[in-house]
Amino acid sequence: MNEIDRLTVRRNKYLSEAEEHHAKIAPLEMLLEGDEVLEADRLCQIRSEYNTLKLPYDSSKHHAWLLDAQITRREQLLNQETLMAGYIESMTNWRADEQELNEKRDSLSTRLNQIQQQAEEDMTKARRAETDAATAYAQAVAWGDTEGEKNANADAQKAAKNLATATEHNRRQQLIITALEQELVIVDQHIAEAQREHLAIQRTAMLLAEKVLEEQWNEKAQTLMDTGAKLWAVQRMLGGDQLSLRRLVLPKEGEGFDTWDSRELSERSGQYSVQDILSL
Repeated sequence: MNEIDRLTVRRNKYLSEAEEHHAKIAPLEMLLEGDEVLEADRLCQIRSEYNTLKLPYDSSKHHAWLLDAQITRREQLLNQETLMAGYIESMTNWRADEQELNEKRDSLSTRLNQIQQQAEEDMTKARRAETDAATAYAQAVAWGDTEGEKNANADAQKAAKNLATATEHNRRQQLIITALEQELVIVDQHIAEAQREHLAIQRTAMLLAEKVLEEQWNEKAQTLMDTGAKLWAVQRMLGGDQLSLRRLVLPKEGEGFDTWDSRELSERSGQYSVQDILSL
């Protein structure tokens, strides 16, 4: 049985114990949370019994949680290459989606700006034509230019029709503008989603990388400790002191909060003979 299987057996044992404890707690929870009015002595007795039973239940659940974390860690380390490849592929896909959405957004924004600008120019031109026709008519009247008055009146009627046409066209353009703006909102939401997913997967990948690097650190720290133990041993054999090595403290990464220090160096140094030292 490998380490993961052994941990799984222990975790399942604690979970089974927790279920047994919960089976005894459940009736008491129903009484405490129910609508039935209980006498003070009876209520105190139930609460006391509930608290007594909940302690081993919480303990079993906690131990199961700790073991589950250890199992997950070992499974991730065992499958690190496959997991990391999957994370990187997913991140690449989400980044590609974001790029495609940004290109779509740029296209929509360009078209929206073009339509907005054209709508403004069309209305400005139509209003100016009507104003110019009215001004020409007024000037013709002021100067008694009958022919000019007649022409200006015709121009004014034409400008009024053009303005009405431009106004209707502008109304349709505003509908298109509104639709484009709504589409931009939707695209922005998809972009935000792609960014969130990318960051979430990136965080998961970095947590896996952290576990892998912790194990690599521990392996290299153990190698350093073995070398330090040999150095400690040879210095002792030569009758010297290990002044610098006595200050050594190496943290153990990952599970627990252990450290390797000079005490362990001293203990390890005892396993090396002269032959071990000289076979560099």
